[in-house]
Amino acid sequence: MIIDRLGDAAPEPRTPTADTEPGPAEVDVDLWQFRVDHLAEGDLDPSELDAEERDRLTRPLRVADRLRYGIGHIALRRLLAPRLGVAPAEVAYRREPCPGCGAPHGRPAVDGPPGAPHFSLSHSGDVVLIGIAARRVGVDVETFPEATTVREVTAALHPAERAEIADAGHAPEAFARVWCRKEAYLKGIGIGVARSLDKDYLGERDPAALPEGWAVQGVPTAGGHAAAVAVEGPMGRVRTSWLPASFVAAASPGAPA
Repeated sequence: MIIDRLGDAAPEPRTPTADTEPGPAEVDVDLWQFRVDHLAEGDLDPSELDAEERDRLTRPLRVADRLRYGIGHIALRRLLAPRLGVAPAEVAYRREPCPGCGAPHGRPAVDGPPGAPHFSLSHSGDVVLIGIAARRVGVDVETFPEATTVREVTAALHPAERAEIADAGHAPEAFARVWCRKEAYLKGIGIGVARSLDKDYLGERDPAALPEGWAVQGVPTAGGHAAAVAVEGPMGRVRTSWLPASFVAAASPGAPA
């Protein structure tokens, strides 16, 4: 269930019956979204970024790409910092082993003590989306694609996903919803689109057919975009919030808990 505010009281824990083995505990996910079109490059405060991130901002990318990158990485540091008990500039990252080959180019993670939060970052069009959870998590946001992209990429998807998109008349919105669910899951497991796109079912019709051990759901977002979140284990509350442009500026307010 999507909740549009933070700070609600946690649900009462359920006690398993004597003849039932307790399953994995539900995991809550906190999501934050930003509107890119409310900011300019000069509004950002890159002082808390590390050398690699600052170098990325100097590359000859399109202004929109630099803006999305800067917003996402500044905001991520400011959201993680209070959870780690450090300043935003002191947040350090590492790469987990790739689940496909074992090389250190898997999903990004906090380089910190055991129990550090997991995170995922995505941006597309006018939206930046960040997810933080106690277990592996993946998020994705995408603008609605052109019709040619829908038909070309749909052909590579799982047969049941292709059927869902076809039944929706290959509508860009229907494709984007399925694609975001798949991308969120692939980012969560740490392999991305290097994994064959027809291997896993991440559609909306058959929750029982989703990859074992993962929960996936769509996320309300800005018009013309689709978004989704995937988390390892049963999904608890998904708390989502839109943060103001001032959060990534020099005079940023404190990070929300």
